[in-house]
Amino acid sequence: MVTILDHAGGEDALRRFVDVFYGHCLTDPVLKPLFGEGKAEHVPHLTAFEVEAFGGEDRFTREHGGMPALIDVHRGLKITEEQRQRFVDLYMASADEAGLPSDAPFREALRSHVEFGTQVARQNSHAETDEELHPLRTVPVWDWP
Repeated sequence: MVTILDHAGGEDALRRFVDVFYGHCLTDPVLKPLFGEGKAEHVPHLTAFEVEAFGGEDRFTREHGGMPALIDVHRGLKITEEQRQRFVDLYMASADEAGLPSDAPFREALRSHVEFGTQVARQNSHAETDEELHPLRTVPVWDWP
């Protein structure tokens, strides 16, 4: 079975996609307050996360702190539903712009991945206590039919 990572074109294709995506996040008036000016840091982190989530090596967990670090980054951000949805919309539009495959199974895998991830991030961004955090503590490996 081909991984989502392989179908996407490998790590280089995902890095291109993430670079396009963060370019939009950093200039979007709805999302810019969440990201500041940190593109240089965000691109390698999200690329490593996506590679791991889509069936590649676990570099995000080993080198970037894994889910505990991701939870810490989102805590206190108070992500709104408008921001969460805008993130999803830009993510999917960036897949087109970056030339990722457009077949329905791949795009559904991307959409379900980003929908789930943004729900987790939103919940964690509002958590006042550890008990209010989403229970996910490891990078979820996304699969497809």
